[in-house]
Amino acid sequence: MRIGVQAILRKLQLASGLVMLTYLLLHLVNHALGIASLELAGHALVLALRLWRSTPGTIALYGAAALHFALALHTLYGRRHWALPPAEWIRLWAGLSLPMLLIRHAVSTRLASTLYGFEPDYERVIVVLLTSGTQGLQLALLAPGWIHGCLGLWFRLRHYAWARRMKPALLAFMILLPLLSAAGFGRMMRAVEARGLMLRHVDPVLVAHQAALDAWRHNLLALYFVLIASALILGQLRNGLERRRLRRSSLSS
Repeated sequence: MRIGVQAILRKLQLASGLVMLTYLLLHLVNHALGIASLELAGHALVLALRLWRSTPGTIALYGAAALHFALALHTLYGRRHWALPPAEWIRLWAGLSLPMLLIRHAVSTRLASTLYGFEPDYERVIVVLLTSGTQGLQLALLAPGWIHGCLGLWFRLRHYAWARRMKPALLAFMILLPLLSAAGFGRMMRAVEARGLMLRHVDPVLVAHQAALDAWRHNLLALYFVLIASALILGQLRNGLERRRLRRSSLSS
């Protein structure tokens, strides 16, 4: 019975992970299009917003994020030991970084749009990042999520001969796409600054409500860290109680 439950949980983890990996893939490709032009990236952003802001897209993305995070908490709580290979440590670190990106993105775009009517386009998003000095953080948070998703997918595919044959190409793609994305985003930032769009695209409504959005972001991040710490602490307490119970049973026998 327990094996069947674990198999279901693994399938749910894979399905939810694929949804978020698709989100990251489109996000990175969207940024990479900025190498060609700011306008091309802007058109692609419109299409991406139509996808993720549709009812099915919203349910899929945020449902997958919530499910994947719940399964991650379950895994942290249930882990009996931490003697992990380096690739697993990298995947764990990268996976724990992904929700920070999603929280920032959800607050800065989706929540700002829902509460205050802020409609993101690349000019506005870049202006917000530049004026807040968080453009580097935005790029830094994309890469760990991408690494986590790619490693998780590879751990599932490495058992197939065709995947092992394609490993060099897959590795090159995993490394190259974030680099192209960073290059595209950098070019878009330079285009915004060169065109003098900084003042024109500063949204006064967003500026007026920035403190409220920052409070949302900080509270959600605090909740995230509390949940992670709670899962780790409760798991260690459970492990300690199990070890004590085993010692008592061995002494009594």
